[in-house]
Amino acid sequence: MNLSILYRGPLASCNYDCPYCPFAKRRDSRAELRADREALTRFADWVDRNPDDDRISVLFTPWGEGLTRSWYRQTLTRLSHLPHVDRVAIQTNLACRLDWVADTDRDTLALWATYHPGQVRRDAFLARCATLHDLGVRFSVGVVGQPGHLAEARALRAALPDDVYLWVNAADGHRYEPAEEADWTGIDPLFGYSVRPHESAGRACRAGETVISVRGDGQVRRCHFVDEPLGNLYDGSYRAALGPRPCPNQLCDCHIGYVHLRTLPLYDVFAGGVLERVPVRDATWGVPARALR
Repeated sequence: MNLSILYRGPLASCNYDCPYCPFAKRRDSRAELRADREALTRFADWVDRNPDDDRISVLFTPWGEGLTRSWYRQTLTRLSHLPHVDRVAIQTNLACRLDWVADTDRDTLALWATYHPGQVRRDAFLARCATLHDLGVRFSVGVVGQPGHLAEARALRAALPDDVYLWVNAADGHRYEPAEEADWTGIDPLFGYSVRPHESAGRACRAGETVISVRGDGQVRRCHFVDEPLGNLYDGSYRAALGPRPCPNQLCDCHIGYVHLRTLPLYDVFAGGVLERVPVRDATWGVPARALR
C-alpha cells in the first residue's frame, strides 16, 4: 500500500502568536516537551520498521512550531533517508536554523511554509526561502488571506522565485466579496478551492483508506477532522479498519482535509506534491507557470 500519514503529536508551543491562528498557543513544560519527543521517536521507529511493508509518506502537522525543536529536525533527516519513504514534510513558519537541511535526502524532504506578517520581517522570511531554493528543497509558501495582508502577499509573490507556488488560505470566518476574491486569486490561482467549504457528507474520500491521521499516542483516525478512532498504529489494530468510506462531516474547509476528497481534482493538481502543497506545472488547470514549482 501507498500510505500517507498526517502525524500530530502533543507539541503545542509556538514562537509566534498570530491573532488569527486557530491553533492553541501555550508554553509547553519540560515534561510536555519530553513527552512530545518520546512520542515522535516512537513514531519514527515505527516508520523505520515499516511492519506492513508499505510505501510511506508523512506530513507533520504540529499544533505548534516543530522545526524550532531539534527532535523534529532530526526526525525529518532520519526519515528522508529511508528507502520506503517517498516524502517527509512538515508545516512550518521557517523560524529555525536551516543548516540541518544539508544532511537530508532532498529528493524526499519537503516543506510547507507559512509567512505571518507582523511576526517576522519579510526580508528575513525570503532569505530562508532563498536558502531552501538554493539547496533544491521542494517547498510551498503561503499566507492567510487576512484583508490587511494583501499588500504583503503581493510583495511576497513578487519577490519569490517564479517556480515557487504561493498559496492563500481563506481567513476563518471572513466573507470575501467578488472583487476581494479576485484580488487573492490573482496571487493564488487555486484560491477558489479554499474560499468556500466543500460539501463532503456521504462523499468518497481517501482519508481512512490510503490516508490516515496519527496522534502522539498512536491512535489512528481517518483524518484530523473526524474523531472516530480506527485503532492504534503500534498494535496494528488500525489496519483492518482501512478501506473506502464516505465522509461523515457536512462540510470540509481545510486543505489538509479536502485535498483527499475523490470528488475534487486536487490529486491531479498536486500530483507528486499533495502533502507539501506543491502543484504540478500543467496549464490545463488554469494556473500560470510562474505560480508553480
